[in-house]
Amino acid sequence: MKLISFKQNGNIKLGAFEDDMIYDFHALNSNIADNMLEFLQTGESQIQLAEKVIQNENPTIPVKDVELVSPIPNPPSVRDAYAFRQHVATARRNRGMEMIPEFDEIPIFYFTNHHAVFGEGDFPVRKRHTEKLDFELECAAVIGKGGRNISISDADDYIVGFMIMNDLSARVLQMQEMKLNLGPAKGKDFATVLGPSILTVDAMSNKVIPTKNGNQYDIELKGFLNNKLISEDNLKNMTWTFAQIIERISNGTYIYPGDVIGSGTCATGCLYELNSNPNNDKPYWLKNGDSIRLTADKIGTLENTIKII
Repeated sequence: MKLISFKQNGNIKLGAFEDDMIYDFHALNSNIADNMLEFLQTGESQIQLAEKVIQNENPTIPVKDVELVSPIPNPPSVRDAYAFRQHVATARRNRGMEMIPEFDEIPIFYFTNHHAVFGEGDFPVRKRHTEKLDFELECAAVIGKGGRNISISDADDYIVGFMIMNDLSARVLQMQEMKLNLGPAKGKDFATVLGPSILTVDAMSNKVIPTKNGNQYDIELKGFLNNKLISEDNLKNMTWTFAQIIERISNGTYIYPGDVIGSGTCATGCLYELNSNPNNDKPYWLKNGDSIRLTADKIGTLENTIKII
């Protein structure tokens, strides 16, 4: 199932994709929640009702007639990990730095602004954020049930599905604040783009690679800047699995349905890494009118156009 949130007549509704049509779940079955967060909080019973709607009803709304927003418009939290070793190592090597050994000790993450999530489409950016404005190609796991002190062996069961994540970043702001050994904060908190849908884990069964450290996923990732392919990696190349990240996150604290956990940037998945290549004599950052299109096999396509305000 591809779960979505969409805006119609000023209201944000819950539904699912099928080809270019949408199931409006609450309209087709009033026992289904009318918003994504309540849907996830209620649990497996809601997913079963949604599956029955898809089996027994027809989609009624053309995708072109609505506005897609973040699949979870109001997540309880958004955390972003740092799980692709190649991304970290390449960016450091290009700057003449050795790989940081602490990367292999624990999966790390930071909290970003869960009130600043967006979906596809035109994206307004204030001028201050355009100073080395960057994208980041990631996937995000969506938590489907609450828990605390979750083991690696159980952690994958807490994931309801996956989205594409674009962690937009103002690098000048980020680098300034991180000199003080805190952050990232203002360089990140203005925008996280999520979408186009939550692909439920059952739809990814043929992409799962079981390991002793939890599941890996054979999902091709690509990033296009103004229709030019500039980023390419695979989700299975995460050094730390989502199960390991969830174990770390839930150690001594609770995770909740609707929590979003990003994978971190994949290899070649941002301009910061690409610009650091010593052979790149023409560094490029996102500008007004630029289109950034991110794709993930099976999950879909997430596209935004930068609009400076």
